[in-house]
Amino acid sequence: PCSPCTPTTSTTPSPSTPSSSSSSTPHGCGHCKSLAPEYEKAAQLLSKHDPAIVLAKVDANDEKNKPLAGKYEVQGFPTLKIFRNGGKNIQEYKGPREAEGIVEYLKKQVGPASKEIKAPEDATYLEDGKIHIVGVFTEFSGTEFTNFLEVAEKLRSDYDFGHTVHANHLPRGDAAVERPLVRLFKPFDELVVDSKDFDVSALEKFIDASSTPKVVTFDKNPDNHPYLLKFFQTNAPKAMLFLNFSTGPFESFKSAYYGAVEEFSGKDVKFLIGDIEASQGAFQYFGLKEDQAPLILIQDSDSKKFLKEQVEAGQIVAWLKDYFDGKLTPFRKSEPIPEANNEPVKVVVADNVHDVVFKSGKNVLIEFYAPWCGHCKKLAPILDEAAATLQSEEDVVIAKMDATANDVPSEFDVQGYPTLYFVTPSGKKVSYEGGRTADEIVDYIKKNKETAGQAAAADTEKAAEPAATEPLKDEL
Repeated sequence: PCSPCTPTTSTTPSPSTPSSSSSSTPHGCGHCKSLAPEYEKAAQLLSKHDPAIVLAKVDANDEKNKPLAGKYEVQGFPTLKIFRNGGKNIQEYKGPREAEGIVEYLKKQVGPASKEIKAPEDATYLEDGKIHIVGVFTEFSGTEFTNFLEVAEKLRSDYDFGHTVHANHLPRGDAAVERPLVRLFKPFDELVVDSKDFDVSALEKFIDASSTPKVVTFDKNPDNHPYLLKFFQTNAPKAMLFLNFSTGPFESFKSAYYGAVEEFSGKDVKFLIGDIEASQGAFQYFGLKEDQAPLILIQDSDSKKFLKEQVEAGQIVAWLKDYFDGKLTPFRKSEPIPEANNEPVKVVVADNVHDVVFKSGKNVLIEFYAPWCGHCKKLAPILDEAAATLQSEEDVVIAKMDATANDVPSEFDVQGYPTLYFVTPSGKKVSYEGGRTADEIVDYIKKNKETAGQAAAADTEKAAEPAATEPLKDEL
């Protein structure tokens, strides 16, 4: 089977060493080929480090390694993970991709997760423009200190941690504060924020909430890149205002938007303001066009999107209120429905995928692909051949959808490309994991397709299900 193509930047499995980094790299992956020489150079530079830092790699495309890749939830390539304590502590690698950056990042991952601040000069790094978390204690023992170290170990790949018994050694914040507490330093918003809740889960939530600007800025400033990554990786609803930063109205829009952020600060939503020139990737991903700007877009936790194009500064608050009140209609990214669709493999788009796949009364094999994906390009003529072979089968359709240009329906889990599903007339949906030759695809469809009689029987069986199954049917 084909390995999924995903433009991911993460890390993967490795042997048990005090600290080791592992990379999953299938053959043919462009991102993997770019990383390979840098990873090898970093391994050589770290080979004599004490304590040991081992770099390893796993070919996730090899059949014997697939259980390993599954165990560690490898979904794209290359994936990099940091293994500590014999694999008891596993974290995503979130550092640079060039040799020197890899070396420096991994050196910081060795040793204690939190460093003691014994004097004011030990704390000067807290003003370097990055996020730092410092625990202030009466003594380095007890539940609070233990929980703090647990969180520091878990999040050390994301933040620098320190601990002290002297709040007056710290460059900002109340020096006379009652201990213990956790103080987070950041280069934006209120600059320093404290918490006294040492429950592990609460501490993690405090760090997560406090370490992102109230409004993330999407521009060409590399200092904003970490906040952008965190913004787009969260599952929370996201509100995004896109406009031209270099034009006159920018300041009035910014003022109105920041005012709206304060007004809705109690809502579970993250906010971003983006410059059109720097946000082309986001425009492509969300299916937006420059002539729609200034625009505001919300993507909720279910991936539904709501759009207001040509928005005026004075309309922002009212439109956001309508969203929170449930008065807006979702926006869907879709290519136009093809006027002619005469090729053996039918082209479907977001606006007609439900009609073709779930309402046509046919057995449908659908491929979700990306135009840049090498595996997809290799599969295309094979699907063409299979579809041509099955053209006389009126109850069978082989279809494809560009998942980069259309919103993928929530019924399908598409984590990489190509992803294929087989859907029967009765609505039975199965992820296709079969062979990738035309003959194997044809054989699978013939063996698994439903006839009109079978589909009707399945529908009758569904209708006859006892009332006790109602909650399940509602969920489906």
